[in-house]
Amino acid sequence: MVTEHVSLTVNGQRREADVEPRRLLVQLIREDFDLTGTHVGCDTSQCGACTVHVDGQAIKSCTMLAVQADGSSVTTIEGMASGDALHPLQQGFWEKHGLQCGFCTPGMIMAAADLLARNANPSDDEIRHAIEGNYCRCTGYQNIVAAIREAARTMQAGAAAPAPASSQA
Repeated sequence: MVTEHVSLTVNGQRREADVEPRRLLVQLIREDFDLTGTHVGCDTSQCGACTVHVDGQAIKSCTMLAVQADGSSVTTIEGMASGDALHPLQQGFWEKHGLQCGFCTPGMIMAAADLLARNANPSDDEIRHAIEGNYCRCTGYQNIVAAIREAARTMQAGAAAPAPASSQA
């Protein structure tokens, strides 16, 4: 079996593996690195459940070979929270009931994080456009849009607020 050595940063931690050239990034993440929050829903790039960030860009990890990610920085849903504090998108999905079964939620959150990194105050139409490559079979999307809108508000309020005294130099 032919393998290639890959080295990438996943959720801030340097990870390495020997992979077959045909191995998908989603397989590396889930099976080799045991980060199972990234889901495989369709194997055809239609559902978006496998969405992660590679070098700051949202991608469907079932469409990228692991060897293509060599040297890259990858963020999965597990890397969104800060310690015990949920990311505002995770909190928004919780508070606004943006999930039911939860299968699509990691991909939705990763697609939404990509949107909010580019547009801090998106309209509902912009939110819907940003998540149109992610399927949800349970919610009807209304609460997902509300959750993303709430996260955008929370993130804007956090950016506008002064830093806590303990973190100011």
